[in-house]
Amino acid sequence: MTKSDLSPPKQQLIGLMQRINFGCIEGLVVHDGDPVFAPSPRVIREVKFCAENGPRPEAAKQDFALKKEVRDLLARIEDLRNGTILALEVKHGLPFKMTLEEDAA
Repeated sequence: MTKSDLSPPKQQLIGLMQRINFGCIEGLVVHDGDPVFAPSPRVIREVKFCAENGPRPEAAKQDFALKKEVRDLLARIEDLRNGTILALEVKHGLPFKMTLEEDAA
């Protein structure tokens, strides 16, 4: 699976994680298995002193193969269908862990 295989909202999420590099995305709404960026989620970036804090090199690429962590995140978003990702922790531009709020039904 490559980035170009994904819906535009999922591509936007991958781009956001790559730009953050280290940090957290909070309050990301999921509707019909896609992330929703209106309203905008809260983005918290970690800044490490005397370290590289810029975006991931992949952020400049139009297309690339998705790593296992990204594929797992996207599968879980599909499974969630409708809900809110309260917190999505990002390390090295990749999803690390998340906390969900989902519909009881």
